[in-house]
Amino acid sequence: MKYPFSYRRKMTSVLIVLLMTGMGFLTSCQQRSNSQRYNKIDYLLGLINKQYVDSVDIHDIIERAMPEILSELDPHSSYIPAEDLQQNNDELEGSFSGIGVEFTINKDTLHINGVIKGGPSEKVGIMPGDCIIKVDDSLFVGKVCTNHEAMKRLKGPQGSKVTLTVLRRSVPDLLTFEITRDRIPQHSIQTEYMITPEIGYIQIDRFARTTPIEMLTAIAKLNHQGAKSLIVDLRDNTGGYMESAVQMANEFLPEDAMIVFSQGRSYPRSEEYANGRGSSQKLPLAVLINEGSASASEIFSGAIQDNDRGLIIGRRSFGKGLVQQPIAFSDGSAIRLTVARYYTPSGRCIQRPYKDGQDMDYQLDLLHRYQNGEFFHKDSIKLNRDSVYYTVKGRKVYGGGGIMPDVFVPRDTTGVSTYLAEAINKGTIRQWAFGYTDNNRKTLTKYDNLVKMVQYLNTQSIVPRFVKYASQNGIKRRTILINKSYKLLRMNLYGAIIYNILGRQSYMAFINKTDDTVNRAIKELENKTTLEALANASNDD
Repeated sequence: MKYPFSYRRKMTSVLIVLLMTGMGFLTSCQQRSNSQRYNKIDYLLGLINKQYVDSVDIHDIIERAMPEILSELDPHSSYIPAEDLQQNNDELEGSFSGIGVEFTINKDTLHINGVIKGGPSEKVGIMPGDCIIKVDDSLFVGKVCTNHEAMKRLKGPQGSKVTLTVLRRSVPDLLTFEITRDRIPQHSIQTEYMITPEIGYIQIDRFARTTPIEMLTAIAKLNHQGAKSLIVDLRDNTGGYMESAVQMANEFLPEDAMIVFSQGRSYPRSEEYANGRGSSQKLPLAVLINEGSASASEIFSGAIQDNDRGLIIGRRSFGKGLVQQPIAFSDGSAIRLTVARYYTPSGRCIQRPYKDGQDMDYQLDLLHRYQNGEFFHKDSIKLNRDSVYYTVKGRKVYGGGGIMPDVFVPRDTTGVSTYLAEAINKGTIRQWAFGYTDNNRKTLTKYDNLVKMVQYLNTQSIVPRFVKYASQNGIKRRTILINKSYKLLRMNLYGAIIYNILGRQSYMAFINKTDDTVNRAIKELENKTTLEALANASNDD
């Protein structure tokens, strides 16, 4: 889909001139008057290059100027240097080329958490628990061992080779593996399971190119297992491709239901409608959102809400309704330029207000929401009561920033303490859980499902062992606070161990058992009155 260019003419002219100058292809402009107005940028760069007292890197000046120029426009237009563009694209395209492992960096060493089934590393014999000591001929321990550097060294073109030197606990000598990199799928849906005998649960991390087909596959699996209703979890999903959100909404909406429309300064309004061929038009639906749900998540949620197709449960979403158009340059870099605003079917613009790209109130909005009590009390939400819209069934919904849920669920602070916060923020819980997993991997791998794993961990005095470790690593033992946070400490510690051994889906199934928003969704979908209302909405033309 093409979107209109709605941005400030002045700043755009500056940007275009600067880009064309820096990349060596400045040509005569079609509009001479505008070109002459901004030729002083070109002139300035020429002066610096020829007459400045010291030698300078003009390319570096331009690289640093690009983000500054775009920051004058809006909060979401951005510049992506060439070295970062591939990783940004990989996350949305749904795959990348690498060796196929999940890893954790602990104590300046890269530890393999998991090996992707059928991937390059599994084929050569890499195992969970292995520690990478060298990559090719270079040591990879100590300060050089960072997430950024690991991605840089382990990823690479498909078919290229990398040699890893690995330390394995059960083997006295170091092991060497030559791995041929291959395409590795990046799933945006890593969790789908039956949360009750009749309710399916799907968590979507982002809206990638492959997300719609992943969702169809997940729904088919859940239907086969007896799902009669569905929870779609979009909490902390920051968005992605608008087209993917449209395709997903299409699966749930009847023919001719509007999904979204976009509009800009110099391009006519563009609308998207459901084609009536969706596979789940009658399936009762609950969508979970929170303050971290943004962009494409809000398109999907807004379409479901405005068409009275399902329940939106949780807290007010982020409020990002600006559409970015990727524009690539010949040196491999790109910009993502805001070119339009999108609107829900009722006409709401989801984008919350901003002055310009450097509006500090906008940047600190989530903090202000927290301080104002919005995360905890529905009445604290500052809606624009003058910005009223109506769903298909005539319910009031409000514009002015984000999607307001139909069912509000406050953030639960029961059991939260400064001890717990310190243990999480310092990474001490993660470090201890990884060490415990690594030291007991042979025993833990005997417990191949969530129920057995939890039963085993219940016999291991996990919290007391962690508290002892924490006190030896800079976190003072505070008995009253530990007792207050005991259940949350246990949940976080168990969860980290479960993730390390059983993976993401088992981790989410464990966490969801005590999640208030998930449990409220289950309650609503098990309520006959709610189900009847949802069924009536989906049956109406």
